[in-house]
Amino acid sequence: MINDEIESLSFEDALIQLENIVRELESGRIKLDDAVKAYEKAVALKQLCENRLKSAQLKIEKIEVSPNGDLKTAPLDNVEEA
Repeated sequence: MINDEIESLSFEDALIQLENIVRELESGRIKLDDAVKAYEKAVALKQLCENRLKSAQLKIEKIEVSPNGDLKTAPLDNVEEA
C-alpha cells in the first residue's frame, strides 16, 4: 500500500517527504520500529526520485544540424563545452 502511495507522488512531493524523513531520523527522537518503517519508506522515495530523474534525463536531447543540413537529435550529455 505504501508503494502505491509513493508511486502516485510527484517528484517534488516525494523529495519533500524524503527530506522530512531524513531530518526525523537524524534527530534521533524516533522509536526504533518507527525508524525502520521510515527508513524503508525513505528507500522507496529515493528510488522513485532517481527513476523520475533518469526518465527526465532520457527525454532531454539536443538538436544537431548535420553538414548537409539535416536535423537530428543526440543525448544532451554529448554537448561540447564552449
